[in-house]
Amino acid sequence: MWVALFSCAFISQGLLAWSAGLAYVSYDTFLLCFVAWKSLALLRVSQDSSHAPEKLPSLGVIVAAHNEGAVLPITLRALLTQSRVPDLIVIADDGSSDTTSDVLVSQFQLPQPALGELSALSPLYPNLRWLRLPHGGKAVALNAAIALMDSEVVLTIDADTLLDTQATLAMQTAFAREAELVAAGGILTPISSKTLSGRFFQWFQTYEYIRNFVSRFAWMRVDSLLLISGAFAAFRRDALLKVGGFDAECLVEDYELIHRLRRYSVEHDLNWQVHIIGAARAVTDAPSTLMAFLRQRRRWFAGFLQTQHMNRDMTGNRKYGWLGTLMMPVKAIDTLQPVYGLTAFVLLVIFLINGRATVVLPVLFIIAVKIVIDLAFHFWSIYLYQRWTNDRSSNNLWHAFLASIAEPFSFQLMRHTGAAMGWFHFLTGRRHWGKQQRSGLLSEPTQL
Repeated sequence: MWVALFSCAFISQGLLAWSAGLAYVSYDTFLLCFVAWKSLALLRVSQDSSHAPEKLPSLGVIVAAHNEGAVLPITLRALLTQSRVPDLIVIADDGSSDTTSDVLVSQFQLPQPALGELSALSPLYPNLRWLRLPHGGKAVALNAAIALMDSEVVLTIDADTLLDTQATLAMQTAFAREAELVAAGGILTPISSKTLSGRFFQWFQTYEYIRNFVSRFAWMRVDSLLLISGAFAAFRRDALLKVGGFDAECLVEDYELIHRLRRYSVEHDLNWQVHIIGAARAVTDAPSTLMAFLRQRRRWFAGFLQTQHMNRDMTGNRKYGWLGTLMMPVKAIDTLQPVYGLTAFVLLVIFLINGRATVVLPVLFIIAVKIVIDLAFHFWSIYLYQRWTNDRSSNNLWHAFLASIAEPFSFQLMRHTGAAMGWFHFLTGRRHWGKQQRSGLLSEPTQL
């Protein structure tokens, strides 16, 4: 279809010459309308927490860390000062070669354990332990920690993620209220460095995250949520063990895991649920430079393609309900959405250079209409997000307006470029995705 629509640029006149762009705009608008419709339920979401269950499930937290010595103290202190402190916190040290060991010994007085073993409890913090492992990747570290824990619920957070003081309580409450809940994601707010480029990327990513989490709520409403961020996610431990834990071969182990949980639930008629918890909030370090951003999005999209390919038998399969008949086909289309987006932009530039007014003028009209639709959805998402999370930090409507206008010609193109790089990464079978630099959390450690 892409070849056919692209060919229209050379054989058609008027608006049809931009057929690839029309397909891209139409599909994106359909998704916006669907999310806007299904997210109406957020108008009725209550933030009343006065009726929290008396008995909460035990909670163990795993902090996956590889060379995160600079940010680890910030993350751990946020965990240790929760309104309801977790029963156990395990630092899954994935073969760190930086200052991680020094930090854990000097600041938290944890005795250094042998490789593959848990340390004794910290004399300062009796729920804190250290698991030293040879470097094998995040999924391997998480699985090793899960095997050594016995809590009912396991919370995984990245070492560059800072939890709100009520975050763990909100997660425990959600699992206490719903016996069939097996996986839940928190709400993340991105934080970048205070440099000019950092402010640029934080500005756009903040609104991107807001829209994404509202979108996840919408898909949750049709029991088709497939993505919860592993940077802040909770699972029933027995469900994790039943499906074999995290997949060390996948670039996005959190995304792939939800597919296996969903598959296992259907095959064993269990009605397992996956939710987003609006009251569980955190900030997480986000890319502050173009190269860091492209590396992140390259990995995310390559992992998405990898997971989509691994679960292609679910696409269109009525056995999996709305997940199989709606969500998986949408995700199949999403694999080429960035290709269509970049094609639409390149064709428009070519038409402008060649002075094809009969094409450019109607295309610009379509783009203007789309910007208005995006702007409406943008404000709608912010309004719902604030009602849902009680987070008013992104209430500057003027900034939101500017971001919505500028995004299609800047940030969106960068996002599509990262995804296109992900296609190359996937097709060439690469597994290394580069080192990410942490700068946002260190620049503002008291964000929450």
